[in-house]
Amino acid sequence: MSSKLKITGFSLFFLFLFLAVIPVAQAQDVQGNMMKFGRLLRLIESYYVDTTNIDKLTEGAITDMLSKLDPHSVYISKEEVEKMNEPLQGSFEGIGISFNILKDTLMVVTIIPGGPSEKVGLLPGDRIMVIDGKTVAGTGLKNSDVMSMLRGDKGTKVDLKVMRKRHTDWLDFTIIRDKIPINSLDASYMLDDETGYIKLNRFSATTTDEFLAAIKELKTKPGFRNLVLDLRGNGGGYLKAAIDLADHFLGAYRLVVYTEGVHDTRKDYKATALGEFEQGKLVVLIDEGSASASEIVAGAVQDWDRGLIVGRRSFGKGLVQQPFPLTDGSVVRLTTAHYYTPSGRCIQKPYENGVEEYRKDYLTRFETGELFSEDSIHFDETKLYETLKNKRPVYGGGGVMPDVFVPIDTSANYAYFNQLIRKNILYSNVLTYMDANREKLSKKYTDFGTFISKFEVDEVIIEKMIAEADQEKIEKDEASVAFARPLIKKQIAALLARDLFGPGYYYQAINQEEEIIQQALEVLKNASQYEKLLVEK
Repeated sequence: MSSKLKITGFSLFFLFLFLAVIPVAQAQDVQGNMMKFGRLLRLIESYYVDTTNIDKLTEGAITDMLSKLDPHSVYISKEEVEKMNEPLQGSFEGIGISFNILKDTLMVVTIIPGGPSEKVGLLPGDRIMVIDGKTVAGTGLKNSDVMSMLRGDKGTKVDLKVMRKRHTDWLDFTIIRDKIPINSLDASYMLDDETGYIKLNRFSATTTDEFLAAIKELKTKPGFRNLVLDLRGNGGGYLKAAIDLADHFLGAYRLVVYTEGVHDTRKDYKATALGEFEQGKLVVLIDEGSASASEIVAGAVQDWDRGLIVGRRSFGKGLVQQPFPLTDGSVVRLTTAHYYTPSGRCIQKPYENGVEEYRKDYLTRFETGELFSEDSIHFDETKLYETLKNKRPVYGGGGVMPDVFVPIDTSANYAYFNQLIRKNILYSNVLTYMDANREKLSKKYTDFGTFISKFEVDEVIIEKMIAEADQEKIEKDEASVAFARPLIKKQIAALLARDLFGPGYYYQAINQEEEIIQQALEVLKNASQYEKLLVEK
C-alpha cells in the first residue's frame, strides 16, 4: 500500500472512530464499509486508466458524505484549519496593521494600538514599497499575497521599505512580529445619557473578557442603567462564550441552554452568581444573520423574560458541532447535538430538503415578505412554548422571533447604492480623500463629538463616485441617485470617523439615525411599553 493510501486509510479510520461509541452490529457495518472504500481506492490507484489524485478523491468523498447529514457538518482541509480557527482564537501573529491596495500600492490604513508597527513608528497613510527585499508596489498584488508576507511566527522579523509624504527618501523599518488581537467587540459607547451600547461580531475565546471590560467601562458613566446588545450579523462561535455572556444577564442557577443528541446525553449549562448586568433594562438586537451562539444568548434572554429582542427573526441554527482532528491535520466538524433554549425550544430551521434549499432561506424570507412585514411570518403551532416567568408564547423550529419587529428597508433604490459598495467605488474614494486630507482633518477634528456635529461631506467626492459608477455602467435614474446621496454621506462620515478615531467610531457614526437603534431607545425610554411587552405578546 502506498503512503498516500495509508494516510487515507488512517484518516477514514479516525473519522469513523470519533463519531461516538456505537453498538457492535453498527460497528461491524462501519468496518465493512471502511474495507469497501479502502478496496475501491486501491483499485483506482492500481487499475484506473488515467493519473488520479487519491487525496482529492478522498476529500471529495468525505465532503459528499457529510453533505448528506446536515448543512453544518463539514470537512476542513489542513490548509484551511488555521485560517478558520484564527478569528475564534482571538489572535494571529503579524505586524499589527490594516491595509488596502490602492492603485497597485500597499497603503497602511490603521495601526493597531500597542502592536509591533506602532512601536517602530509606522503611520496610517504610509506606502509599503518593499517587503523583505521584494518589491510589492505596482505588481498586481492581492490581499492574500500581502498577508502571507506580513504574517509569520511571533518573534520573527520583517523588513519594510516605506514611502511617506514629505520624505524624499524611503524609510526603513524592521518589525518583530507578535500576537495581534482579533477583537470580537466592534463598539462600546453610550447611545444617550442612560443607555449603553455593545456590538459583538462573533463569540470567540476573548469575547467574555472584551465584554467585561466594556460593561465595566459603561458602568462608570453616571446615568448608565440600560443596555443595548447588538448581535446583528453575528454568526456565532464558541458555545462557552455564549453561555458566559448570557450568564452576565441572568440570575444565579438559571438555565442558559442545554444540549442533547443521540450519542450525547443531556448537558445543562446554568448561570452563576457573577453576572455584571442582571438588573437593568436590556434590549438584544438580532436579524437574519444572527446565528448559533447569538441565538443562545437571545433565546435565554427571551425565555427568562429578562429583556426584549428587537429586530427580525434570527438565522435558525440549533446544532452543536464538535471538531474531530484527522491524522493529516485536517478536521471534521461534526454535528453531535441539538441545543435547546431554557423553555425547551430547538430553534434549528428545517433542512430536510437539502443543503441548496437551506442556503436559499434568506431569498425565501425576502420573497414571502417576511423581512419587511411581521404579518408574513407563519408559526408552526406544534412548536409552541412559553417563557418561564411571564408565560408569553414563543416558538421553536426556525430561529428566535423578536418581541419588537423592525423591517428591513427593501426600497428598490438601494440597488444603486449597494453597487457603489460592491464595486469598491465608495470605499476607494474615501481612502483617496482621507489620504489627501489626513493631516488637515486630524488638526480640525480633535475628537469624535466635534467631527460628527461639524463635518460636512464635500459634494465633489460624491460627484466623482457617480462619474466612476457611470464608467462602470451601473444603472441609475434620478430617484436612485437622490436616494443614495444621504446614504453615501453617512458612509463617508462613518469611514472617516473610523480612520480618525478608531474602529468603534464607525458604528457610533453609522448608528446615528438607524431605525432599529431608534426603536430600541424608544422602547427603553417608555417604561410602561417595555414592561407590557415583557408580559404580553
